[in-house]
Amino acid sequence: MKSQENKLIIGVADCSKFINYSNWMSDGPDEIEVVKLSCEDGNFNAVKRCHGVLLTGGEDVHPRFYNKPEYLAYCHKDDVREARDQFELELLSYTEQNAVPVLGICRGLQLANVFFGGSLIPDIPSWGKFSHAKLADGKDRYHSIQIDPASMLRKIIQQKAGFINSNHHQSADKVGEELVVTALSPDGVVEALERKDAASKSFLCLVQWHPERMEDQLSAFTINIKNAFLDAAKMNKTCK
Repeated sequence: MKSQENKLIIGVADCSKFINYSNWMSDGPDEIEVVKLSCEDGNFNAVKRCHGVLLTGGEDVHPRFYNKPEYLAYCHKDDVREARDQFELELLSYTEQNAVPVLGICRGLQLANVFFGGSLIPDIPSWGKFSHAKLADGKDRYHSIQIDPASMLRKIIQQKAGFINSNHHQSADKVGEELVVTALSPDGVVEALERKDAASKSFLCLVQWHPERMEDQLSAFTINIKNAFLDAAKMNKTCK
């Protein structure tokens, strides 16, 4: 067994499905320690041990954080937690200041877009687009996406298009400063974001779908993203 010092430490934001993300990160040949980063536990300082941070899905981002408090009416009333928003925005501030690789999934993309000064569509159907939420039977919806051929995401996935799962009712609207859209659904919903100059700073990959629970875990839209994030975390560990 590898020593504690040799473990790759990945911080995972707490959410109702935390165990799914934790298991996904831990499933592989490398010995990985997952650290739960939770506003309820008040353990912000735990991020200082982490070589990479995964921002997970979950609640709607409170629209006051992107200066649209009037959008609160479009949010799910029982699915807004400002304390979590604030905690994870502070995590992003730390990762930016300390060049810690970040993978953002679903809400993680939305929160990161807000962090960089962007805004959100609070309810996709109300903005005149098809629903991107789960199906009536509770299963994830699946749809196609197109990927920007000049993007870091394209280099990671090595495909120009594909099918991904979908379960969200909010999405990025105005794109944050320093970010660029790298994947779109057929109806124009933002499916991925990254830095405008991806090579200029630490790894930042933001995807709207859920790679941790794709039906095909060998799909490039899940395994390649996971591996790229872990490779960036390993590089960060080496540099520390």
